[in-house]
Amino acid sequence: MSTRISKQEKADAIAEILEKRYPEVPIPLDHKDPYTLLIAVLLSAQCTDARVNTVTPSLFEQADNPYDMVKMQVEDIRSIIRPCGLSPRKSKAIYNLSEILINQHNGEVPQSFEALEALPGVGHKTASVVMSQAFGVPAFPVDTHIHRLAYRWTLSTGKNVEKTEKDLKKLFPKEKWNRLHLQIIFFGREYCPARGHDPHQCPICSIYGRKSLM
Repeated sequence: MSTRISKQEKADAIAEILEKRYPEVPIPLDHKDPYTLLIAVLLSAQCTDARVNTVTPSLFEQADNPYDMVKMQVEDIRSIIRPCGLSPRKSKAIYNLSEILINQHNGEVPQSFEALEALPGVGHKTASVVMSQAFGVPAFPVDTHIHRLAYRWTLSTGKNVEKTEKDLKKLFPKEKWNRLHLQIIFFGREYCPARGHDPHQCPICSIYGRKSLM
């Protein structure tokens, strides 16, 4: 790679590679509306999307809206979502946020970062996923995988996910954020895993990867 290439040129080239490989980007978490997406994203913390998708059908069969969710006992919710991990904390968050949605938002998922992040168990990343995937609002959710890839591709210093999000938002057009978030996730799973990764065989790392990782 030429030493003269700028970070912006690199970002543009990476975006082109991702667009060619993933012109279609389905949402990995199964859901039918903003509420079920919110619950699925909350469950995905420290858990794979695939496992979440095996658990949510049983949960949503009993409660796919906040009104039915608060009719359940927290312990019943916990028993269903246990395979996702962190079930004591997640079950309480699901029950409590459902109560808040009923009492403060007429049973609807709010369409603002501030209101979402005020809900139990909902951080900035979860709120960003819901805003982008449920409501189409430009956002760039950065999880540990995107954080890792941005560092590998020298698009960010990799100090923390907040810094990585700011760096990526500066490099990519706002209208591409929602697609790029998913494209990077799909690419990471297929070509750029955390372990057992051969950067020389990676379509992006082999060209634009951090030399210390080569």
